[in-house]
Amino acid sequence: MQDYRAYEAPADLLKDRIIMVTGAGSGIGRAAAKAYAAHGATVILLGRTVARLEEVYDEIEAAGHPKPAIVPMNFESAAVKDYEELAMTIEENFGHLDGLLHNAGILGSRSPVELYNPETWAKVMHVNSTAPFLLSRAMIPLLRKSDDASMIFTSSGVGRHAKAYWGAYAVSKFAVEGLSQLLADELDDERNAIRVNSLNPGATRTAMRTLAYPAEDPKKNPEPEDLMPVYLYLMGPDSKAIHGQQIDAQPKT
Repeated sequence: MQDYRAYEAPADLLKDRIIMVTGAGSGIGRAAAKAYAAHGATVILLGRTVARLEEVYDEIEAAGHPKPAIVPMNFESAAVKDYEELAMTIEENFGHLDGLLHNAGILGSRSPVELYNPETWAKVMHVNSTAPFLLSRAMIPLLRKSDDASMIFTSSGVGRHAKAYWGAYAVSKFAVEGLSQLLADELDDERNAIRVNSLNPGATRTAMRTLAYPAEDPKKNPEPEDLMPVYLYLMGPDSKAIHGQQIDAQPKT
């Protein structure tokens, strides 16, 4: 697999593009939203915590980048009509969508399956796999209107090879991989093909990583900003031939 980590994105890589980022209020989503804006995109910031989204909004605006948009949405409670209404709002305001980064997700608990709380299981599966399905379903018609659309699903190492005690998180990421592959195959033959790939960020200095590995020294992991060359590459036109791939943002260890 080609190494995209050394990719150097042109300053205008995403000029005039409309890109949605879920989980944009913190961690990798926040870094990606700011990176996309810094390279010319109008970013739609989707997340559940308005205050965090407003912070990202202010940082993007203060840097002189294109004015973003804020979309508060809680994937735990959002109904089908909420996704459909969001699609109508985007179409009214922007006309189309050029990119979608599925980044939002929750960890749940780490425990053996026989001890796993069924309610937690259902919540993790819904947020991590059903919500990306519902959002993709609503956004595909808008992505079709782009001349060069990209959809990135956030995967995980345990979503490609399950490990004990990762429970619903691992299974939900297997579902994400399946959805990514399914869409890549379905959309492959269209005239304005939407390229679809899954991206495993690897161990990164985020709140979720700290929750999963409380005894780990976070300083040994890269910051979300360090991964942005890969995120920019997959969202920009230089990756037009990359479709249906499982990509790692960091070297496998």
